[in-house]
Amino acid sequence: MSRAHEAVVDDQFGPRAKAYVESAVHSAGRDLEALDALVAAARPRHALDLGCGGGHVAYRLAKHAERVTASDLSAEMLAAVRATAKDKGLVNIETQQAPAEKLPFADGTFDFLGCRYSAHHWRRFPVGIREARRVLKAGAPAVFIDAYAPGEPLFDTHIQAVELLRDTSHVRDYTLSEWSAALEAAGFAVRALTTWQLRMDYPVWIARMRTPDDNARAIRALQTAASAEVREHFAIEQDGSFMLDIMMMETVAA
Repeated sequence: MSRAHEAVVDDQFGPRAKAYVESAVHSAGRDLEALDALVAAARPRHALDLGCGGGHVAYRLAKHAERVTASDLSAEMLAAVRATAKDKGLVNIETQQAPAEKLPFADGTFDFLGCRYSAHHWRRFPVGIREARRVLKAGAPAVFIDAYAPGEPLFDTHIQAVELLRDTSHVRDYTLSEWSAALEAAGFAVRALTTWQLRMDYPVWIARMRTPDDNARAIRALQTAASAEVREHFAIEQDGSFMLDIMMMETVAA
């Protein structure tokens, strides 16, 4: 039986909620430190963690915002966020189940938004970005952090194939130009862009998503057959570990 994309996403991530709360890749990083500084300067009244996953943005927001809403498609993810917030003593976090493309919030509800490692799962990326702008007050900061596809088609094709084999809910790692175009069309002004590469430890990366063995073998086959240029860009290692391109866009709701 075929399923809607949202159901595929929920099936992929719901049972893995605890793994994403505990994931070293998701729970730490230079981007979270930078986000912490931005929200500390903004001191928002009501902040949104859009597509919260394990809630690591929400936990940072909660240190400086009066109130935080963590929104996600997965009920199991949200339950894990509530439990973790309770353990951390963060009493100002509330949760809301919703797809990014249809947020149940009034226009201009929030005065800060963080979105990290979520947009590449959205079925309709431009719609999700427009919803992010709609629920923000004019002049409010919004920070988007995600894996991105290099502009060269050779690299783009490789990373999309690897990502989809690893996680069937993957839609697309967008290029920087696709991100900029979607944000500007939705009414965001991009203020700063930072890019870097993050090492994906292949055994951990595969285990976190419980990738089927056939898919894992297909990933390794693609990596083994990859051109010298692809192997160099992604720094593919003997065991399949590689470097993933990551971006952080600091924007303002115009």
